[in-house]
Amino acid sequence: MRQAVVAGSVAVAGLNLLAAGVGAAVWYRGAVDGAGARSFWLLLRVAQGSALTLAVAVGSLAAAGHTPREGLFYLYALLPLAVGFVAEQLRVASAQTVLDQRGLDDASAVGRLPAAEQRAVVSSILHRETGVMTLSALVVVFLALRAAGTAHGF
Repeated sequence: MRQAVVAGSVAVAGLNLLAAGVGAAVWYRGAVDGAGARSFWLLLRVAQGSALTLAVAVGSLAAAGHTPREGLFYLYALLPLAVGFVAEQLRVASAQTVLDQRGLDDASAVGRLPAAEQRAVVSSILHRETGVMTLSALVVVFLALRAAGTAHGF
């Protein structure tokens, strides 16, 4: 049982590390609207799904009476879901921050800008969102590796 939990945790860490690596490259290059960006968002959603799958599996094991010796395991295994939720909220806030910096009230105000300025605003928002989600994936890597390290006694 322990080996499966550790393997699942390492898989979550690996997928998030891959997503974070692609996201960092996209963010650094500023290429937030190309094929790399699409790959990042796809990898990120797969990585988030793997964290959810691990949480469901761990919950199922707990319901079946299989518990680890170390209670911190549950914190490390379930916290990636909270990290993902908070990161999604920060994505929303980052978009509003860009609009506020440019003195725009909402998305409809962006629509009234010339096309080149619209693209610049959208690119700036996507750049911030990519950075936020890349950092969240890195946090999940740490948490998943800690989950693997505390999965004793299953």
